Amino acid sequence: MPAPPTLGPVTTPLTDEVVDAYLARIGAARPARPTADALADLQERHVLSVPYENIDFHLRRPQRIGAGALDKIVNRRRGGTCFELNGALAEVLRALGFAVDVLAARMSDDGVLGPVLGHMVLRVGTADASGPWLVDVGYGRGSRRPLALTSRQPQRDPQGTFLLAEAPLGDLDLFRDGTRQYRMETRPRLIDDFEHMWWWYCNAADAPTITQLYCTLPTRAGRVTLYGDRLVLRENGTRTTIVYDGDEELREAYRTWFGLELDDLPRSPGR
Repeated sequence: MPAPPTLGPVTTPLTDEVVDAYLARIGAARPARPTADALADLQERHVLSVPYENIDFHLRRPQRIGAGALDKIVNRRRGGTCFELNGALAEVLRALGFAVDVLAARMSDDGVLGPVLGHMVLRVGTADASGPWLVDVGYGRGSRRPLALTSRQPQRDPQGTFLLAEAPLGDLDLFRDGTRQYRMETRPRLIDDFEHMWWWYCNAADAPTITQLYCTLPTRAGRVTLYGDRLVLRENGTRTTIVYDGDEELREAYRTWFGLELDDLPRSPGR
């Protein structure tokens, strides 16, 4: 099998070589048309194969957002956080013919809204006049498939039941199983708008990306999450916890559960 291409400077639009390498990373074929079914397949394959993780924050390695994260996702076969995963996916979807807007959102923690531009999501239009669709592959508790943005009815998904509701100033609240996940704007943003929040996530001592260490993937039967050296596996209504002892066990856990090959291991906050 030939080695994947090395992604050079970001270009717009992306080359076919880069798009094909990305599709191979998530195990997807190039769709014939940018339809709703194709979008659903791409999102589901993405969330089941590319982990939501913040390892490089703790290794203090430089990171890029948007299309700049493609090298990390494709060639290094890593995951990332919302600015990386949704930002990169936005460029790939555009190259495939989808209409994509980047939207800002505020995370909701125990009912309290976080900072503006604290989260990035995508609004996606398709060629079959369906949608528009909410696509979010950069959120550990997000849906596996796109959500209809114009619907105000409950939408069932393997990850729960989601509901979009009107919020003040034209925003939308997203609920999962009755709990608000975030509040999103409806006006488009640029990737560059998120750069100052990215700096905060990378450098602020109280940023959640610095105070927490996680790597998570949904599975066909539940979800697997590694918090530092503690793995939590939820499958078919049961919960199993494994605590790893030593670097080799931890390195094998990243490899087995998430497909990550790590030369250097991140240390849990406080250790």
